[in-house]
Amino acid sequence: MAKKSTESKDTKSSTKEKKAVPTKEKKAAVAKDKKTVAKKEKKTAPAKSKSAPEVQVLVHEDLIHVELSKKTVEGEDVYDISVRDKLTTLYSLQAIDTRIDRIRVIRGELPLEVQDLEDEVAGLQTRSQNVIQDTADIKEQSNQQKLFIKDCIALIKKYEEQQNNVRNNREFDSLNKEIQYQKLEIEHSEKKIIDYARMTESKSQIIEDVKAELEERTKDLEEKKGELNDIISETEVDEKKLIEMRGMYEKKIDERLLYSYTRLRKNAKNGLAVANIERDACGGCFNKIPLQKQFEIKQHKKIMVCEYCGRILIDDVIVNSLAID
Repeated sequence: MAKKSTESKDTKSSTKEKKAVPTKEKKAAVAKDKKTVAKKEKKTAPAKSKSAPEVQVLVHEDLIHVELSKKTVEGEDVYDISVRDKLTTLYSLQAIDTRIDRIRVIRGELPLEVQDLEDEVAGLQTRSQNVIQDTADIKEQSNQQKLFIKDCIALIKKYEEQQNNVRNNREFDSLNKEIQYQKLEIEHSEKKIIDYARMTESKSQIIEDVKAELEERTKDLEEKKGELNDIISETEVDEKKLIEMRGMYEKKIDERLLYSYTRLRKNAKNGLAVANIERDACGGCFNKIPLQKQFEIKQHKKIMVCEYCGRILIDDVIVNSLAID
């Protein structure tokens, strides 16, 4: 029994030693397995694409700043080139809008003058109609007063006949008072008729003056309309082409960026929403731009705006790349 116990102890100790101390062959096998697993993971992992970096859009003061997340691919920093495309499209749209503005400046203030003349002619027409209506009302009132005088005369005759058949002095005096009252009414009506006649004369003079002024204004309106139609016929074809081009470029721009562009154009006096850097200054407000910001604009990593006027800034590279007048 003692021999068996000693043998079992020896076997247990030998197995423990075998488990505790792995052989060199097992180590090599484990290392190979790890390398194969690592290779498989590399193959199954998605490849990094140079053309699709992550884009973050930030909105600040109703203007859009597009910031690109930088990625390192094979030791090189890669940025999305769509920012330059956006700036180029915006500058093209600005150039088209500038040409449309020039065409409209050629017209000058003719559209406004035509509108003013049309309003003035309409006002004179309504005024002449009102004066004619007033004269008709005055004539009607004058005729009413003439009829009233006839009624008063008839009453006077009636009262005079009644005076011949009175019984006492009281009836005679009352009829006499009625006759005097009707005579006063006749005098008052005659004064009104004279006033109405003067008013009709003045109204007729006003009608003549309004008609003469209306004829002059209608002639001026026809001349201005002719000049405006001539200018529109000369520039209509070019304006339609530019408007079609503008619609094509609008479709290429993001809605929020286009909204910011149109808002800047409305607020700017000269209609410039995109300005280039000229002599280290903004081409819109002419305030100086720091050199660091100019360097960032040239990199085309994000859309930069002027901190003074809010216009979108571009560099000479984009300006020179487009052959637009």
